Amino acid sequence: MNNLIGKIGIVGNGSWGTALAKILTDNGHTINWWVRNEQSVQHLITRHHNPHYLTSVAFKPESIKPTSNLEYVIANSDTLVIVVPSAYVQPVIDATTPEMWKGKNIVSAIKGILPEKHVLLNDYLEEKLGIHINDYFAITGPCHAEEVAEERLSYLTFSGLDTDRVQAIASAFNGCYLNTTCNHDIYGTQYAAVLKNIYAVGAGIARALDYGDNFLSVYITNCYREMYHFLNKHFELFHPESDLPDFHTSAYLGDLLVTCYSLHSRNRTFGTMIGKGYSVKAATLEMNMVAEGYYASKGMHSISTRFDIPAPIANLVYSILWEQASPQDTFKKIEGLLS
Repeated sequence: MNNLIGKIGIVGNGSWGTALAKILTDNGHTINWWVRNEQSVQHLITRHHNPHYLTSVAFKPESIKPTSNLEYVIANSDTLVIVVPSAYVQPVIDATTPEMWKGKNIVSAIKGILPEKHVLLNDYLEEKLGIHINDYFAITGPCHAEEVAEERLSYLTFSGLDTDRVQAIASAFNGCYLNTTCNHDIYGTQYAAVLKNIYAVGAGIARALDYGDNFLSVYITNCYREMYHFLNKHFELFHPESDLPDFHTSAYLGDLLVTCYSLHSRNRTFGTMIGKGYSVKAATLEMNMVAEGYYASKGMHSISTRFDIPAPIANLVYSILWEQASPQDTFKKIEGLLS
C-alpha cells in the first residue's frame, strides 16, 4: 500500500460511490465503506453487490468492509473519499468532530455545492472541521458510473495542491479501464463540475422543448464560454499570483460535453422531465436519484451574485427550477444570448 495514501475509505454508496469502489477494488485495494442503510450493508456482506445502485457490479468479499458506522470508517482509513450527494453531505460532516479527521487525506467526489451554505465542500470542511486545503483533493470527470460498471475506458482528473499526494491518490484509481490525470486547480475543477450539471439540466429542458442538435451544439458552446469566463474571473480574483490553468481539457470541456449529451446523465434526464412539465418533486421521485444540477443552480446563483461574476445561462436555468419561470419563455431568452 502506498504510504502516502494508506488505507482507503469510501463515504457514500450511491451509483458514483459504487463505481469508485469497483475501480479501487479492481486495482487490488481493500476498502472500508460507509453505507448509510444497514440493510444495504448486510446485502453487500452476504450477496456482494449493492442492492440499489450498479447492481451488476460484484465485489470480492475480502475486498470490501461495509459498515453503517461512520466513525469506524474514518478511524480505520488514511484516505477518505467522500461521495455523498452535496444535498445530504452536511449532516454527515456535522455528525463528526475535527479530531476524527486529523492527519487524513480528504478526497471529494462530490460534484455539487452544499445547499444551505452555498459553498464548495473544501470551504465547509475548513470552516467546520479546520481541514486545510493542502489535505483536500477533488475528483472530476468526464466519467459516468454506468460506463465504469461496464469497464468502458474512462478518464478522471485529480486536483490537489500537494503534487506527491495527488499523484499517489490518482495512481490508486488508474487501471486497465480508467486513466487518470492530475492538476492543482481545486476550485476551478469543482466549479466546472458544478456548472456543467446546471447546463446539462438546461440541455435536457431544451430537448424536451423539441430543440434539435443544431441548437444544442450552439447552446453547449455558449455554456462553455460562460463557464470559461467564470473560471477565469474567479481565478483572477482569488489566485492572481498563480499561473492560469488550462481550462481546455477534459475536466472542464469534456465533462460538460458528456453531461449535456449522454443518455446516462441524470442531470440531462432531470431537465428533460422538467421540460415535459414534471414538477421538481415529481421528477426527483420518478428518477429515484439526486440531480446535482438542481441544488447547484441555487448555489451558483448565490455565488455568481456574491462574486459579481455574470452567469446568465446558469441563472436562467435557476429561474426555471427555483422561481417557476416558464421553460418555453425562458429558453426564448436563452436563444437571445447565444451566438
